[in-house]
Amino acid sequence: MHDDLYRIEGLRLSLADMTQKPLFGATPRIEILHGLDFSVRRGEVLGIVGGSGSGKSTLGRVLVRLLEPSGGRVLFDGQDITHLPEPALRPLRRRFQMIFQDPMSSLNPRRRVGGIIAGPLRLHGLDGIDARVDRALDHVGLPRAFRHRFPHELSGGQRQRVGIARAIALEPEFILADEIVSGLDVSSQAQVLNLLEGLVRDLGLTLAFISHDLSVIRRLCSRILVLHQGRIVEQAATAALFAAPQAAYTRELLDAIPLPDPDQPWA
Repeated sequence: MHDDLYRIEGLRLSLADMTQKPLFGATPRIEILHGLDFSVRRGEVLGIVGGSGSGKSTLGRVLVRLLEPSGGRVLFDGQDITHLPEPALRPLRRRFQMIFQDPMSSLNPRRRVGGIIAGPLRLHGLDGIDARVDRALDHVGLPRAFRHRFPHELSGGQRQRVGIARAIALEPEFILADEIVSGLDVSSQAQVLNLLEGLVRDLGLTLAFISHDLSVIRRLCSRILVLHQGRIVEQAATAALFAAPQAAYTRELLDAIPLPDPDQPWA
């Protein structure tokens, strides 16, 4: 067993490789990710933070192989998945899952909650689907009766819990959460963050949490990776980064967080 669940080596991605069929001539080879090197340790909660356009969501999609990188290597539990074809990737997809930012666009509005959670289970040919759906609803704190509701009948926080339930129903080892609390009010944000903390602890998950908000990252993550214009400008333990940020861009992100007393530094 490897201590690093993920190992990223020299990861690059260009705009041309993301474009399937250019409409107006060749797509320029604009680099989005520039030679990234980092690891995701088994059992940790890694925060990936950066402003809009920093490449953090693109990086997340590379980790779960929704995008294929232009260069470098992505190793998952020691296996090179960088250019693995889809038939070979399919069994691995049960081991890494993603929770999307907007639950209304990622949940099928024509399907009931039970069917949404059961979809991946059926795709992977698993047995005991009803019991697995009930167990997933229990884990995220939703009544089992919610399996009969449609997404539009739920609040924003409840819909996000359905997205989390769908991700954990397959019992993955790794979950990528992409800006999943950015559209929620403060109370719902706190509830979802508490839920994720409990799931990491109880299910032994490894979690990568993407956000533009360092205060949210600080609440949940043990280590932080700071992205700026497709490059890693800093990576450090959360306490160390807040105590003594090394990169100028990290200091800018910290300065953007409102403090009760602006004259007092982060403690």
